[in-house]
Amino acid sequence: QVQLVESGGGLVQAGGSLRLSCAASGRTFSRYHMAWFRQPPGKEREFVAISWISGRTYYTDSVKGRFTISRDSAKSTVYLQMNSLKPEDTAVYYCAADASVSIITDLRSYDYWGQGTLVTVSS
Repeated sequence: QVQLVESGGGLVQAGGSLRLSCAASGRTFSRYHMAWFRQPPGKEREFVAISWISGRTYYTDSVKGRFTISRDSAKSTVYLQMNSLKPEDTAVYYCAADASVSIITDLRSYDYWGQGTLVTVSS
């Protein structure tokens, strides 16, 4: 079992920045691919970014150049640095983990999820 706890959400003006954190516990952090998803109000949960065990990263097109995912193995934590935020980035952001990810954008590829943290971007 892996437990994931997100933090860092809040209210920010358009153009501002936030850094989300996801602390993992329970199993060896370095064995898990870590991802961020988000669920805008009234919409389905969608993929944002992934950090593979190898260190490679991948982003959905809408956040490329603005968001950065990173991981700190010593702290068993994955981060999502979000810059140049837009109102359309408003969502509940979720951290997800799995030791083997088949389709990175598919929620079913991830066995472990956090409770989510709300990010609100005002215009």
